[in-house]
Amino acid sequence: MQKKRIAVIFGGKSSEHEVSRVSASYVISTIPRDKYEIVTIGITKEGKWLLYKGDVSAIRDGSWEKDPENRTAFISPAPSVSGIVVVGTGEIIKLDVIFPVLHGKNGEDGTIQGIFEMSGIPYVGCGVLASAACMDKAVTNILLEKFGIAQADYTWFYSCEYKNDPEKIIAKIESELPSYPVFVKPANAGSSVGVSKAHNRDELVKAIEVASKEDSKIVVEENIVGHEVECAVLGNEKPFASVPGQIAPASEFYDYDAKYNNAASELYIPAKISEDLMEKVRETAIKAYTLIGCSGLSRVDFFVTDDGRVLLNEINTLPGFTSISMYPKLMAACGYEGEALIEALIKSAFERVGKDA
Repeated sequence: MQKKRIAVIFGGKSSEHEVSRVSASYVISTIPRDKYEIVTIGITKEGKWLLYKGDVSAIRDGSWEKDPENRTAFISPAPSVSGIVVVGTGEIIKLDVIFPVLHGKNGEDGTIQGIFEMSGIPYVGCGVLASAACMDKAVTNILLEKFGIAQADYTWFYSCEYKNDPEKIIAKIESELPSYPVFVKPANAGSSVGVSKAHNRDELVKAIEVASKEDSKIVVEENIVGHEVECAVLGNEKPFASVPGQIAPASEFYDYDAKYNNAASELYIPAKISEDLMEKVRETAIKAYTLIGCSGLSRVDFFVTDDGRVLLNEINTLPGFTSISMYPKLMAACGYEGEALIEALIKSAFERVGKDA
C-alpha cells in the first residue's frame, strides 16, 4: 500500500504557540509511519512559515527554529498545486491531507482553514465557519442562546467602546450581571489566555484591561458555582461523544497555568456526576457540535451545578494534545487511544470530502 503524505502544521502566531509545539510533538510521534509520510511545517511567533525536517524533540523545546536546513515554504491556495511550495527552490511537495495542530488565533479561528479550503486538500478539524464561530465567545454565546442551549448569563462589548466611555460599559455590565464575581474574557483567545475573575469593580477594571490586550471584543459572564465537566466529540455527520470528564483545577479556575503547567490539577474520568447528568452532557455536546457545524473534533466544556443544571461554557475546535490534555484522555477512555485516535481524526478529514483514507 502506498503511503499517503500528511503535513502537520505547528506553532503559529498565537499566544498558544508553545502549547501547539507540545501538542504537535505528540501527534507527529503517534501518526503511524507505515501508512503516512510526514511533512512538518512550523510557523514562528512572527508568522514565518518554515519547512522543518529535523527531530521531533526540537519542536517541543522550540529549538527547531534554529535548524540550518529550514526552508521558507507555504501551502499553496491553488488546487492545481495541491501541496507545499518551497520558496527559492521551485520544489512542490504534494499532499494528501493536512493535520493542523494549532491553537488560538490564526490557527483555530477559521483563518488557516480558509487556505486549506482554497487548496482543496482534506484537513483535520472544523471548517471555516464553525472554527470562527466557536473561537469567538460572543458569537458562540449568541448562537447557543438561539439554539436554546443553556449557558451562563453574559454580556459583551468592544474594547473601543470601553475606552471611549468606561463608566457606561461598567454600568451595562453591573446592570446585566448584577452580582460579583464575574469572569472577563477576550472573545477570541483560547486556553484561558487573558481571562480573569473579578470580585469587585476595581478588579473588573483591571480584568478588562487584561482582556483588551488579547482582543478587541470582550465577554463578561456570571460566575457559575459547579463542576467543570468536559466532553470530547469525534466525527462528522454522525459524531461520537466521549464519557464526560471532570476537572478539579489547581487554581481558582482552570486558567492557562492550571491547564498546561500545574500538575496539581486533577482530572476525573468519568466525571463525578450522576448517569443522567452524564448523558445530558453528551447529548448537549453533540447537539451544539452539530448545530454549529463542527467536524472532525472538538472538546465541549460545561458547568454542572449541584441542582442539576448543565450549562455549556465553550467549544474548543482544536483542543490540546499534551500529556495532561483532556481530549486525548477522554477518547482513550472510550477506546480511541494513541494511534487509534490519530487515525480516526485523519480518517474524518477524508470522510468530510468523500474520499477514502
